[in-house]
Amino acid sequence: MAREKIRLMGAHEIRMRLGGISRQRVYQITNRSNFPEPTADLAQGKIWLTGDVEAWIAQHRHT
Repeated sequence: MAREKIRLMGAHEIRMRLGGISRQRVYQITNRSNFPEPTADLAQGKIWLTGDVEAWIAQHRHT
């Protein structure tokens, strides 16, 4: 049985995906009510499913 890999993003990956925005800006964005809920809250910070973040970016950010 094949296992599907789970792809995750932390704040740093979100920063880079959004063009190198500041840590403060990432905090503001990820705390919006319409941003996906994190999958986990680890000692290193919150993590999100990459697919959820990419879908949010596609819907809410201009390219």
